[in-house]
Amino acid sequence: MNVTAFSTQGFERSFLQRANQARHQLTLLDTPLSADTAHLAQGALAVSIFTRDDASAPVLGQLWDLGVRYLAVRATGTDNVDLAAARQLGLRVANVPEYSPYAIAEHAVTLMLALCRHLRQADQQLRANDFRLDHLIGFDLHGKTVAILGVGRIGGVVARILHGFGCELLGVDVQPNPELTAQYGLRYVSLAEACAQADIISVHTPLNADTQHLISDELLRQMKRGVMLINTGRGGVLDTEAALRALKTGQLGFLGLDVYEKEKALFFADHRQDLLLDDTFARLLTFPNVLLTGHQAYLTREALANIADATLASLTAWGLGQPAAHEVAAPVAQKQPVA
Repeated sequence: MNVTAFSTQGFERSFLQRANQARHQLTLLDTPLSADTAHLAQGALAVSIFTRDDASAPVLGQLWDLGVRYLAVRATGTDNVDLAAARQLGLRVANVPEYSPYAIAEHAVTLMLALCRHLRQADQQLRANDFRLDHLIGFDLHGKTVAILGVGRIGGVVARILHGFGCELLGVDVQPNPELTAQYGLRYVSLAEACAQADIISVHTPLNADTQHLISDELLRQMKRGVMLINTGRGGVLDTEAALRALKTGQLGFLGLDVYEKEKALFFADHRQDLLLDDTFARLLTFPNVLLTGHQAYLTREALANIADATLASLTAWGLGQPAAHEVAAPVAQKQPVA
């Protein structure tokens, strides 16, 4: 098939080409998909997108009118895809449900360790020839209570890693996994109980109507004073303005983010010559107890290879007239473009 892949980064293109094995005609664009760029898929039967792409109903309608019939998402989350509109159109959609839970989980724990041992400040001091230790006193992870919000594949790996550190584990999930309780002593509790007891909270929930700004002023007030909050899930789960208010009062003691609710305007691009116009993000950067990374938790060789393999497997299945292994939207009877 002719495939147009939007938002491809230089580091992932070799993985996509290797996984393709010349089976499909790939057009790899660094341009994000939007209403203004959908025309670039002219002539393609399939499109591949990433998290910053706009796959809303109007854009999907444009793609359908261009002849696109398949959409392969190079990520687990599909919150940027209007799946109802895709089904109405008859557009088949697949994602990559599991590419490397280890990559995300290990990055989450990396943020915890870097924050609790003040590694950002320590590095800055050393580079300025300041070898004092006065302001670098950290704390042990051992014995701390960690709440995992969303105990799926990634959350389960986080539990395994932190069990090795000797942490007390709490889990918040609508579908408890008894194996995690048996193996790691993870205890499932309510969200309110997790907030009241946890020294560290790690967020791994998907973004949907129920989790949008789940972590709000109200929920932050329920947490222990000085709590550490880590989010490697979806930026919109955290109300960033609420987090800033909690940082100012000391209610939030540490914040580690790999995702940001307005990241589409910032991440995956070089803005060195641009003014930083996002005041919220700029204020986050002023706090020494905040550590930010630019949606790089998934960025390991293993994860990139798995994403490419799964994406190309979906495209190949469709090219053979078969359903993809990880379809999240399949056609319904009506196949008219969505207005």
